Amino acid sequence: MKKSEIHFSVELDDKNIPEKIFWNATDNPNEGINDTRAIAIAVWDHYHRGTLKIDLWTKDMEVFEMKRFYIELMSGIADTLLTATNDNVMADAIEGVCETLSKKLDEEMKAAK
Repeated sequence: MKKSEIHFSVELDDKNIPEKIFWNATDNPNEGINDTRAIAIAVWDHYHRGTLKIDLWTKDMEVFEMKRFYIELMSGIADTLLTATNDNVMADAIEGVCETLSKKLDEEMKAAK
């Protein structure tokens, strides 16, 4: 059986706020450790029937980037949900929210210029 691993490394400041986040994966198409400004990890806890999650972002993560990150994350969730459950109604509802938020974000970014 093939084994694949994902590793995260977080450098914290003296107040335990992330300054740098690095990740690497066995099947990463890019060689070496990659840095990022944010990660969102969710794990299904089948014992308690709930989600365990870790959300981390660095001081350098800009507000507009964070909003875009979560809109794209939600869109990816819609794709995964459709693949896993074949529930078009729920996937389309999530995508609809993403489209609305994306338009709102675009307007915010234009207004900020």
